[in-house]
Amino acid sequence: MGKVKYPNPKFFKAKDKMDWAAQAENLKLVGGIFWEMFKETDWKKFGEGWKNILVSDRDRIKEEYKAFAAASAKDKIDLILNGERHLGRLYRDGAMCTVRREWRGIKDTVYDFYEWARLWGMLLMSFSKDLIPAMNQTLYYRWMVSYFCCHSFMDKNILGLRGSNLRMSHELTYCIYRYVAENLVILAKGDRRNGNSEELNSKLVLIDEMTMAQIMAGFPTLYGIPHQLLPVFLVSEIDQLTCIPYIDAVESFGLPADTCPVPTSECGALVIDALPHLGSCYISSSMPCDGSVMASSYFGRRFPDIPVHHLCFPVRYEDELTLDAAVEDVKECIHFIENQTGEKWSWDAYFTAIKRFNIETDYELQKWEINKTAYPQLIGPTYELFRKWCYEMDGGLDPRTIKSCEKVNKILLKGYKNKEQAWRNKMRYRAITWSCPPHYYANFSNWLANSWGINVVVEMESLNFTKHLNTSDETEALRDMARLYERMVMRRHTNGGYHNVVTELWRQCEAWNTGIVIMWQHVACKNMATVQGLLDEQGRELGLHLIWIPHDLMDPRTVSRPCATRSRAIWTPS
Repeated sequence: MGKVKYPNPKFFKAKDKMDWAAQAENLKLVGGIFWEMFKETDWKKFGEGWKNILVSDRDRIKEEYKAFAAASAKDKIDLILNGERHLGRLYRDGAMCTVRREWRGIKDTVYDFYEWARLWGMLLMSFSKDLIPAMNQTLYYRWMVSYFCCHSFMDKNILGLRGSNLRMSHELTYCIYRYVAENLVILAKGDRRNGNSEELNSKLVLIDEMTMAQIMAGFPTLYGIPHQLLPVFLVSEIDQLTCIPYIDAVESFGLPADTCPVPTSECGALVIDALPHLGSCYISSSMPCDGSVMASSYFGRRFPDIPVHHLCFPVRYEDELTLDAAVEDVKECIHFIENQTGEKWSWDAYFTAIKRFNIETDYELQKWEINKTAYPQLIGPTYELFRKWCYEMDGGLDPRTIKSCEKVNKILLKGYKNKEQAWRNKMRYRAITWSCPPHYYANFSNWLANSWGINVVVEMESLNFTKHLNTSDETEALRDMARLYERMVMRRHTNGGYHNVVTELWRQCEAWNTGIVIMWQHVACKNMATVQGLLDEQGRELGLHLIWIPHDLMDPRTVSRPCATRSRAIWTPS
């Protein structure tokens, strides 16, 4: 048997049936919008803005040169070899991007540029698999343009990293971006207003972005794609402004403004037609909370031609008496996919993928054991994002991911053996983050480490199901899959009783030796709001420092990044 490639190359070679007349009409429409923008632009103000930027850059270069010239010989050598410490100078007041890339020292800067080039190469190769629909996607969806900023997002997440942590973070970023690039092409090819490949659509199963992908492991000839993940969820981490039009659109139809921005954005994206129309069927769910049910109903109204199956697992998931109901739900979902696609479930394919997933779980537990020590190695925003993606979206399906896990594990053990520091500046405090983190401040733990020496050694959404899934007995395998789905990201803690989020926090603080808890105060999350008093009271009794950081997940207007940062000043380090 030959080497299995993932995704199946046949998906990218599927024949497109683009309606060129419709593309011409859309191009004319977009061109008209650009022309109106061009005419309405204040070019004098635009020129003054660029002049101010150039003057600012000139002054910054002079300042950096003077600072270097005034430094001692020892400090100069340290800067050249180990990189800069004062990372605030990389930002310009009022700007959302850095003024230049970080100098990390000779060795790490060379490596950083190598990974920068490797990432560009991968993106170009991925898009070249079907370039016309992929690029044409930018003329239909504003969120597509935000992905051109992916390198800037990477730079923010690795700010201050050195040595092993830098190398591991780059490898994990590459895995995530490869998944994103390939799925962007598939979205474009299948979209009935764009590539319109019915050959591909017959093989595509849409899944809700909050539904785990492992069920697709049993259908090796099909491809499961999280429908809202790229247009809504992930892009909101890259560009904090992406979801604002979605939220405003659906609220203008009467949706209350205090609902969670995740289902709100999903519904709003459907209202303004920002989601591609593709696939043979759709799997929705009630995960992580009932807000997803609302988004599923909007999907059914917008795309009535696509059959929908609802996964609704029991909330009290720790009660094994409810497991039979969850298993039946899994079985019905499998039958639904079989009926809609004509493909049959393969236990051999499922067990092969889940064996990889179990190995990935072992590698994850290895990271946990090392991060519990005095020399944590893989920490920061990239690791947090990778853990969620690998657990929920990859799930052992892609054989390439396990190779990256193996590579990262070797670097991890070597770094621990050498007692490396994860950041340029040394760790002063250990912290854990709890509850739902803000998408528009994905690199908050990075800021904590570089500004305050607070290392976030683990976050709540990483602490999910770690039991090995059964790969030999079909009955028990279904039960394990149900257990896994019931404990998806966030649902593991925000469902099933308050002890899963309150008592569990104190247990994890002890296990990870953390005296600081960064409490994400998601202002629209009703589940977490109900236990805020318990967390405050019990945290004080245990002598822990709880720092509440308010945010509104995907809407930076409710609580801005500067406002969230100022909340940090409530706690004074001793």
